[in-house]
Amino acid sequence: MQEKMNYMFQAGFLGTRAPFFMDFVTLIVVFLPLIVFASILLARKKQYVLHALTQNIIFVAAVIVLGYFELGVRVGGGFDAFMQGSGVSHTYASIILVLHIFIAVVMLFYWILTVINANIQFKKKLIPGAKSRHHKLLAAKTFIAIILTSFSGIWVYLLLFVY
Repeated sequence: MQEKMNYMFQAGFLGTRAPFFMDFVTLIVVFLPLIVFASILLARKKQYVLHALTQNIIFVAAVIVLGYFELGVRVGGGFDAFMQGSGVSHTYASIILVLHIFIAVVMLFYWILTVINANIQFKKKLIPGAKSRHHKLLAAKTFIAIILTSFSGIWVYLLLFVY
């Protein structure tokens, strides 16, 4: 299996020390808030079916990318292996990583809750409608968490592979 995954650990395409898989995931992390925002705009334009469809696709794709990322990190030797070559102190990078993981776990919790509730409520025709306010509040929290996850993920990438 490791031979089939060698491409993941080839030099990345962003011009840093990062392997391919890390550049690929980071690129997706950079654009994720913009893609989610584009889907939110569909709801604002009252294109609710398209909004629901795109949100579900984005969520599933993000979970697949998360799995790909986790596989790469585990096979690649973990945090300590990726810290090699960084000019940043291990303690500082560890603190930022823990912060990023905390934000990402909260984001994932909110996103799962938002998607499941929205799918149920949409089928029951409660959104748009009676549950719209609740959905918008939960979705706003999720979107903020996605933005924070994106920024903190970029921060970790910079610490590991640029500085």
